Amino acid sequence: MKIPRQAMPVQGPEDRVQNFTEVAMGFTLDLARMEAERCLKCNEPHCMEGCPVQVNIPEFIEAVRTGEMAKAVQIMKSKNNLPAICGRVCPQEVQCESRCILGKRGEPVAIGRLERFVGDYALTKKAFGVTKGPSTGKKVAIVGSGPAGLACAADLGRMGHDVTIFESLHTPGGVLVYGIPEFRLPKEKVIRAEIETAARALGIRILTDYVIGRTLTIDELLAEYDAIFLGTGAGLPMFMRIPGINFNGVMSANEFLTRVNLMKGYRFPEFDTPVKVGRRVAVIGAGNVAMDSARSALRLQSIRAGTNGNRTGAEVHIVYRRSPAEVPARLEEVEHAREEGVIFDFLTNPVEILGDDEGKVRAMRCIRMELGEPDQSGRRSSIPVEGSEFEMEVDQVIFALGTTPNPLVFSNFEGLQRTRHGTVMANQETGRTTIKGIWAGGDVVTGAATVISAMGAGKRAAADIDRYLKGEADS
Repeated sequence: MKIPRQAMPVQGPEDRVQNFTEVAMGFTLDLARMEAERCLKCNEPHCMEGCPVQVNIPEFIEAVRTGEMAKAVQIMKSKNNLPAICGRVCPQEVQCESRCILGKRGEPVAIGRLERFVGDYALTKKAFGVTKGPSTGKKVAIVGSGPAGLACAADLGRMGHDVTIFESLHTPGGVLVYGIPEFRLPKEKVIRAEIETAARALGIRILTDYVIGRTLTIDELLAEYDAIFLGTGAGLPMFMRIPGINFNGVMSANEFLTRVNLMKGYRFPEFDTPVKVGRRVAVIGAGNVAMDSARSALRLQSIRAGTNGNRTGAEVHIVYRRSPAEVPARLEEVEHAREEGVIFDFLTNPVEILGDDEGKVRAMRCIRMELGEPDQSGRRSSIPVEGSEFEMEVDQVIFALGTTPNPLVFSNFEGLQRTRHGTVMANQETGRTTIKGIWAGGDVVTGAATVISAMGAGKRAAADIDRYLKGEADS
């Protein structure tokens, strides 16, 4: 308790709004070991109960404390194949860190920051920590190379199965590469390095530009592979059903972030990807995707204003129908957005988007809200305040309201049961679907969720697929 929680070194707000370089710079070895000293080494470590992939948290922290980094990597990688990624983007504050005993009387151990430190060390040393098992002769197809697919593939490779990943985009990573900005998750330094290290160590093949449902059908995969795992995520954006959403200047966060991240729009004109960014931008929603969109828009405004950062008249707003207490985004992301100058309009809801004579967005009609009783999500419901309508001057509206699975993958394939929301019906513990030989996990089953929860689903499915391929379980 005498050692304070070690602060993460970060770029200052005035500097980082001018670039897309990573905001959090990572622990040094001295900071990591000092933070590791705070661990109480509990006899019954509740922190592990909050980890969806069951990392042995006290053991890896102890290895960091004693400077045994190779051991720390081995402990971490035995459960988590992507620690450099998870350490950056997973909500440890509501998972492992929320169970830390230190947090009962003070601040919990910074488990996520230590996880990132171990992951970055492994990348620097090009160490994966585990190897491919003896070949079983069984072939597994993984559809999608996002967190669920990667976790499933890595575990199956470790078990000795022949694994092939089919990715629809030109580069692997799924939502990690198209949805999360460079300033939170560097693509070459972290994502590509993590994936290539795992694929090389475990003999995993990755085929890009394969659109399952078009290039190949699920039936064709079933004819060639002994098992299939669907980790296709949820990439179909949702919009509000209000007038004006077809005006020029309205877009989804998916499109905006894909242009910025995957297509390198933030490096225009070096990369020929134009990205529209208005002078007054409204991002609808308050999840992590909304924060990513707002912070990306703000950076583009600043960079285009020139090195002097003259953004006179330029604003980026987060428009959210509930109060700050109900914001679903990570607290760290909200704090960073505030520091950078994002404006938060709480208890505000759009009812109409207004356009000019040329069909371009000119404003947004909104209504004030008040909070009622909790809804199905557990957050207090929002209720319109009669007579409180007003106009907000904006020239770009980005909807960040969540996503659903893209139905393309299910083209020309029948029998796989899905919910009315388009998600695949699968057993939460095993990932088994209603079709023999097919498993599913991650956002395609749950809807948009966290990276680590998708990884947990992929790992549980891998364990069940292994049992099935060994003849120890039916499907």
